[in-house]
Amino acid sequence: MTSSRPPGSNQHWVDQIDRHAHLMPDRPALVFRGVTTTWADLRRRVSALAGALEDRGVGRGDRVAVLMSNRPEFLETVLAANAVGAIAVPVNFRLTPDEVRFILSDSGSVALAADAGLAALAAEVRHALSGPAVLLVSGVEDGEFDALAAGPGRERSVELGELDPALIMYTSGTTGRPKGAVLTHLNLAVQTQTLIRCWRLYREDEINLCGSPMFHIGAIGSIAPMIAVGGTTVIMPSGQFDPEVMLDTLERERITHVFMVPSQWQAVVDVPEAGKRAAHLRVMCWGAAPASVTLLERMAATFPGVPNVSTFGQTEMSPTTTVLDGDDAIRKIGSVGRPVPAVDVRIVDAEMNDVPRGEVGEIVYRGAGVMQGYWNLPEATADAFAGGWFHSGDLVREDEEGFLYVVDRIKDMIISGGENIYCAEVENVLAAHPAIADVAVVAAPHEKWGETPVAVVVPLDPAAPPSLDEIAEWCRPRMAAYKKPTRLLVLDALPRNASGKVLKPALRQQVTEHVVATEPS
Repeated sequence: MTSSRPPGSNQHWVDQIDRHAHLMPDRPALVFRGVTTTWADLRRRVSALAGALEDRGVGRGDRVAVLMSNRPEFLETVLAANAVGAIAVPVNFRLTPDEVRFILSDSGSVALAADAGLAALAAEVRHALSGPAVLLVSGVEDGEFDALAAGPGRERSVELGELDPALIMYTSGTTGRPKGAVLTHLNLAVQTQTLIRCWRLYREDEINLCGSPMFHIGAIGSIAPMIAVGGTTVIMPSGQFDPEVMLDTLERERITHVFMVPSQWQAVVDVPEAGKRAAHLRVMCWGAAPASVTLLERMAATFPGVPNVSTFGQTEMSPTTTVLDGDDAIRKIGSVGRPVPAVDVRIVDAEMNDVPRGEVGEIVYRGAGVMQGYWNLPEATADAFAGGWFHSGDLVREDEEGFLYVVDRIKDMIISGGENIYCAEVENVLAAHPAIADVAVVAAPHEKWGETPVAVVVPLDPAAPPSLDEIAEWCRPRMAAYKKPTRLLVLDALPRNASGKVLKPALRQQVTEHVVATEPS
């Protein structure tokens, strides 16, 4: 579906940039390493780059891969691709060359934009491109990208419909090859409305800090509402997290909104007088992992009066599906909140029957935030939308007030002696153990029970790892006896993919080999 309205009169983010450039050309749109890009600058660079793409044969429906670390050129490329009707394909720069080649080939990308630091990787994988094989490199070492973006702009002639694809976001592929979730301009608009509401983005002087990798939908999804309201996005360079650098940035750039995962918030509140260095903060946001009551209380004490908002979702939902507002953060500890207005939710069993409140079932979604489907995977798309609802793969339960609690992924659930054991539920309990820095729970074969839970832990002090007896004692008052781990494996680190997700299949294999090696013959 395409729009019959002329370019610049719709609600796509390219049109919103055009309007801001007209109404407030000198206001800051982006800040990176102390350099400001105004709305007029952003419009000119996006327009010039879009023209350069058109000159090289890139047009409606083509795919443009973006292989960059966090920087304004990342966003400029995505917007320029959309401006010519093309689909942007953000690529995780931490992937191996073979993994990048797969994404380029699977998406059929005809162009690749890379920054100077990734130019060698780009050159190694460019042969996987289709079509004209355009290679654009950003940075002073090459300068091609900057030269293109500095060229003359042109009026946009491509109409963008709300159901036109904007992005192909590849899932992390913890159980196999990644799948490309096709997100439309409508999906981005719904995400924009959701975050404007739950992050309380009501003022013109909002300044959001984007510290997440920009190849993640979470980062792109946090920039979209800032483009809509005309606020400023401060982009943090890619690199290892440093709480002092984070606080310096919050203070220097007068940040009003920031998202961090709980471990990052923990590091920030550990810094003396952190609250005084983030005096302009209006909303603090977290997600992607559980937060303890202790951490939430410390965040509230460090930043008094600042609302604390948790978001939950997944790439296929563009991404936010539920929100836990700050007023409920401690009262409903462990909950991912309640569904956002733009999403219709059911909790169902394997036959798509609604389960009674309080019982565990799979959460399925319907609404304008749901992806269009998986790129070139009709069977996977049909499976994901079985029964007319998108199947998340998340097992949840709902309490009497409508708050949702994620208990596991369907593929990770353990069935031991006929009892369902939800790994995420056990992991949340173990994560609060004072001697555990990181933890995952997986199944191992068991002669009597079929399978049994195994705790794989990374100790806080490698010289003093917790024992299985200590873990059992910790679990006793906190969960049913049949849920507690019956075996323990201590590792220096958990195996993770390039997106940071634990590789449960690899871990299960490692655990199984460990059990076989240590069991008496």
